[in-house]
Amino acid sequence: MERTIISFDYAIKNVLRDKANFDILSGFLTELLEKPVTVQDVLESEGNPAAPDAKVNRLDLKAKIDDGELAVFEIQFFDQIDFLGKILFNASKAVVEQISAGKLYDVKKVYSVNITYFDLGAINEYVFVANLFEFKGIHFDEVIPFSQNLDPLSNISKDIHPEYFLIFPIIFEKEEKTDKSGNPVPKVEKVRTAKSKFDEWVYVLKNSAVKSDFTAAGIKEAGEKLDILKMTPEERAAYEADKQSNMSQKSQLYTAELKGRIEGKAEGKTEGKTEGEAIGMQKGEAIGMEKEKKETIIRGHNNGLSIDTIAKITDLSNEQILKILKENGLC
Repeated sequence: MERTIISFDYAIKNVLRDKANFDILSGFLTELLEKPVTVQDVLESEGNPAAPDAKVNRLDLKAKIDDGELAVFEIQFFDQIDFLGKILFNASKAVVEQISAGKLYDVKKVYSVNITYFDLGAINEYVFVANLFEFKGIHFDEVIPFSQNLDPLSNISKDIHPEYFLIFPIIFEKEEKTDKSGNPVPKVEKVRTAKSKFDEWVYVLKNSAVKSDFTAAGIKEAGEKLDILKMTPEERAAYEADKQSNMSQKSQLYTAELKGRIEGKAEGKTEGKTEGEAIGMQKGEAIGMEKEKKETIIRGHNNGLSIDTIAKITDLSNEQILKILKENGLC
């Protein structure tokens, strides 16, 4: 038996911020990190920029876990050329925001959890991890751990460098890939202790469903608390609007890409093919995204959703939403 649940990207933005649901996040991180994890709080994921032109990025979720460590979540549906830079920025920002002026550099470890629905070039593997554990000597075989101990009475040093995870649900349980000649790409398998357990979570990320025989930490709670049938009419309307928005955005982006290629090729006759395609794609994507957000706002308003709910769905401010509604004679 299989229980259909709301998609994890929607849950992490709208449902898992509630303390009553922290056990779901705790279970997910417990299986991913292969150690018991307890989520203590969900923090604000966007701070004030240090300078007027400083980059500001809103994370999908930022959670405080055991011993003050942090887990930052980012879910990305569409390919983004600077996505790895975005991952580094998010983790670095989570490190920097821990330190106050005049204080010691008491850095708590940050776990950067990135779930993407494109593959970044991965072939068979669907969970990647990266970390810098130590400094290695260039001339001699010496190592300095990337850890520190700020307590003179303790002999325990704690790893402080961020640890990065890339999770690709679209590759999970996918048919074997082949090379240009049609030959299967060989798999070199590694055995991870909790592989089967976290695989259950990857299944959830891919299918938005929980099987009755799943036993991973937190996954039963996910099946119960994220059950679509248990949503109120308003919650289900918001969820369906968000799903429709994501599907339409994906279609808009794909259409914009195709139009961009056509326009780019035409402009490329005089300006160069590469530059022309980029210009066309950028124009098409911008127009498509703006149109889709307006349609989502109007559709949500007509379905009786509140301004705050529409803001969560579209990632726009209340003022921007009110402006669009006024422009269309709805407010």
